[in-house]
Amino acid sequence: MAIRQRGVTFNGLIMYRQNYREHDLLVKILTDKFGKRMFLVRGGTRPRFKLAAALLPFTYGLYVGDLQDDGLSYITTARDYHQYQSISQDIFLNAYATYIFDLIDHAFSDNFAIPQWYQKTADALHMIDEGFDGEVISDIMAVQLLPAFGVAPEWRGCVVCGRSDLPMDFSETEGGMLCQKHWALDPHRLHVSPRGIYYLRLFSIVDLLKINSIKLQPATKAELAHVIDRIYDDMVGLNLKSKQFIANMNQWEDKLKPGFDK
Repeated sequence: MAIRQRGVTFNGLIMYRQNYREHDLLVKILTDKFGKRMFLVRGGTRPRFKLAAALLPFTYGLYVGDLQDDGLSYITTARDYHQYQSISQDIFLNAYATYIFDLIDHAFSDNFAIPQWYQKTADALHMIDEGFDGEVISDIMAVQLLPAFGVAPEWRGCVVCGRSDLPMDFSETEGGMLCQKHWALDPHRLHVSPRGIYYLRLFSIVDLLKINSIKLQPATKAELAHVIDRIYDDMVGLNLKSKQFIANMNQWEDKLKPGFDK
């Protein structure tokens, strides 16, 4: 028998929404207490619907609703809500935020409390909205979410001997770092540059709130994106449309640069 909690208050991040039936909405919300939940909003597409602004994508706030442990929940009201303005108005920032939500949506089951990831996601979106590099922030989230997918690469040192003082590379077959002494164990290691290895290891442990500034060279960001994509493709088995969109988007950005020759 489904249990229904009425009039529950929670903080939430609007992940996405879609039309449902003639005048209703389905809204996916990442909540601070109850994980990801799908909410039915009756009359959500009608003109002058009173909660329209509170349920726009990339909005965060305090919501009140009736929660069901099985099936759809319901939103009844909202207050103190705000939209991430830069993200909502910029297609590039929007893409990185969407990718983060997509990762969260695939990493965890619905109705499963993940308060730490609610906070990390809120911090990541806030930073992107405030002007931090969206590509780097989303890559940090992707690296730190790997254990949630059942993939926990060894970043601290060589998976064979534990050393971290030698040149390192990443091995998918060995599940993490290989020092130079053991590179022969994997002829298909990813051949990541020393700078790329440094940032991958940093991304795996860095606290977003302790980052004061981010400035990576385009070549470094491209290498990190390639390695992270390889890990998600080969080790996780996940190829998200939102990530493909980012790859296409970066090609558009290159074409918009001065001096681009078709």
